[in-house]
Amino acid sequence: MPLLVEMGWGGLIQYPATITWTDISAYVDQARSGVSITRGASDELSDTQPGTASLLLDNSDGRFTPGNAASPYYPFVRRNAPIRISVAVTPTRTGAGPWPLAMFGDDFDDDRVDPDLWPASSGGVTEVGGRARVPLVPGGSATFQSARVWTLTGSQIAVKVAKLPTANGSSAAAARFMVNSTTSGTRVGFTYNAVTGSLRCVSEVGFSDGAGVTLTYSGIDHLWLRLRESAGTLYWETSPDGFTWTVQRSLATPAWVTSQLVVVDLPASRTGGTADYAEWDLLGATVRPRFYGMVNEFPVDWEGLASHTRITCTDLFKRLNRLPALRSMLAEEILHPSVPGVSVSLAAYYPLTEESGATAAGDIGGQGCGALAVTQVGSGGAADFGSDGLAETGDGSVAFTPASASAGRYLVGDLGAPFQSAMNSAALNVEFWFKTTATSRAILGLYEPSLDHQVAYTLSATGELCVEYTDSGGTLSVHNSLVVVNDGQWHHVVHQQYGTPRLYVDGTARTLQALMPAMVSLRQLHIGGYRSARLFTGQIAHVALSLSNADAGPTLSATHYQAGTSGFSGEDADVRVQRLARYADLSAVTVQGSTFDPIASQGPAGSTVVTRMREVEATESARLFAQRDGYGLTFQSRDLRYNPDPASEVFTIDYADLETGDVQLADDDQKLCNSLTASRPGGATQRVTAPSSILAFGLYDPGALSILKTNDLSVLDAAYWRVSRYADPAPELREVPIEAYTMANYLAILSADISSYFSVTGMPSQAPSSSVRATVEGYTETIKAGSHRIQFHTSAGFTDTVWVLDDPVYSVLGATTRLAY
Repeated sequence: MPLLVEMGWGGLIQYPATITWTDISAYVDQARSGVSITRGASDELSDTQPGTASLLLDNSDGRFTPGNAASPYYPFVRRNAPIRISVAVTPTRTGAGPWPLAMFGDDFDDDRVDPDLWPASSGGVTEVGGRARVPLVPGGSATFQSARVWTLTGSQIAVKVAKLPTANGSSAAAARFMVNSTTSGTRVGFTYNAVTGSLRCVSEVGFSDGAGVTLTYSGIDHLWLRLRESAGTLYWETSPDGFTWTVQRSLATPAWVTSQLVVVDLPASRTGGTADYAEWDLLGATVRPRFYGMVNEFPVDWEGLASHTRITCTDLFKRLNRLPALRSMLAEEILHPSVPGVSVSLAAYYPLTEESGATAAGDIGGQGCGALAVTQVGSGGAADFGSDGLAETGDGSVAFTPASASAGRYLVGDLGAPFQSAMNSAALNVEFWFKTTATSRAILGLYEPSLDHQVAYTLSATGELCVEYTDSGGTLSVHNSLVVVNDGQWHHVVHQQYGTPRLYVDGTARTLQALMPAMVSLRQLHIGGYRSARLFTGQIAHVALSLSNADAGPTLSATHYQAGTSGFSGEDADVRVQRLARYADLSAVTVQGSTFDPIASQGPAGSTVVTRMREVEATESARLFAQRDGYGLTFQSRDLRYNPDPASEVFTIDYADLETGDVQLADDDQKLCNSLTASRPGGATQRVTAPSSILAFGLYDPGALSILKTNDLSVLDAAYWRVSRYADPAPELREVPIEAYTMANYLAILSADISSYFSVTGMPSQAPSSSVRATVEGYTETIKAGSHRIQFHTSAGFTDTVWVLDDPVYSVLGATTRLAY
């Protein structure tokens, strides 16, 4: 059971596709300390916690000492370094041959070439540091080659690439992973060409395949290679982690594969240059990820002269928890623009939410555009920050009250040369919010310093929104939208420059009277007036400038208008979680289940992304947790647990196979709830009770439940769901410890994760039944050499049963007639 611990030196956990992983398994103390991992929650009523891992590293040569220039990992031994931990299960050959290739495995950890597995090896191959080493000597060849006792039909074989050769001055140098037929030169597999840096998926006859698929080799994406045959099709697959596979080529299985015994071959050769070698690892291993996260720190300790480093690690919730509080949902949507199929980048964003008394407005888009200074024209008037803004967002605005159209204050700023240059290579989108009762005023405008290009957004004499422009420095041409906007209400405007310029007001496309040319080289921005004239009366907020390579206006308009007016109230919970994840620059969210209710607005600023996600999780009686196989989140709906099907059980285990000293059947009042008061923002406060439970056990009320439902009936349903499940909780197994490594179904046990089911059979006679089904809520595990102890934190599977009409199991009156929620 090789433990596979890999570090992403120099990488960032939020960019997993760019991380090159380094295997440090040889430095992990597997004999004494092992690796300890925690995951999930203690029970179904508790929040899942950030996953953690701890392990002890041998630091005898100082390689894990931060700041040590002699470390092979310098300067990347530092806090927050990415880490992933897996178990690579090497198969065992059983029964009489011939054997399927899925039974062929070698972890190369004994530093000797096994003559039983590799009887045809040649050329000085060795095992070094837990890897198979194949030398590439100029003019020579070498190989690890198995006996001809294997079949590929309906089977598979994989290997990890540990090191590939370089050209080293040779005109030809290659390393291969092949499965050979009985005919020389007829074979299938992967060929790495060290001269071209390419990986070729081949099915050769006479050592040639004109239809082979050639890939540019990636040490990230092609770290693992696999050949797999299934139902008449042969697959060439690659993987970055040995767990998630991508098919790179497939074809009808060659006839010889189904009729012959095959050989596994790892040959390498070069024609000239200088010698080096190829290395392979974990042949035939099945990988099961256990942890993905980052190292908190690298503390160095000594015992005499012996040095070690005990590291603790946390999954991606560490990064999410340290992110600053979110702004309003409107501000977050502007900061994280998303238009399917379109590249949109935020160039400048002035929310205009500075506190009262501010004399300038700043750009928070992060691209370095200059501040906008309050500028006086003539005398009198005011530009007051801290004024009321959009009610949904809770954000402020700036209120302009000029003495006249030509006397007062407005905002003036230089967006800078980088902005001016960038907008010349992409189309500009201008958006803003405003409220006014005025006419014949300018809301805001942009212009090129030479005045050759100008665009301004103004109000006509009758209160219609207009766009004015020039591309020749002359008089501004006026395009009237014919939409009256001086009604004293907030309005949202998006002006799209891509293709045919379009104007969107309050989420609706408006037709301009004439077309206008694309604006280029714009640099100066005025808000609350334009070039010292037509000073604006009213309020302005959330001025944003973005650049796109295609039509972004419709999406920006519809999405941002909804964010500013409703905070996306009514969108389903899974959509909300994915939206919140995007605010944290996290796109990998796996949604499991199908029952998701509409969620109320979380519009105003102030809470963190994790807090908002937890609010959604609690509202839905759902489950949210970090994935253990990569950088991502999983969001599970409550219906994922409805009426567990025995066929969906991950594994079964006999009670006699458990570590019986820690098994306990609990029947207490820890979860008992027979009265619950629930409410929603702006809604009714309602109470649900279970009178028979109150009579039997007394009042158990866990406290008020406040959830983000959009109607009172949904709140009532949520309260009923809680009380109906826990008015009289059934006895349950809460802790199930297993020494998994010794079990025949080890791989199945490793597949168990949060919300998985398994059954413990053969329960003692004192148990209420001979078999108990448990739902996984979390676990702690310790992985050592020859040992893998997992203690599952579980709940009763019966808790989530719901009524199915006329079903013999799920329509038993008074027992399984709980209505689904």
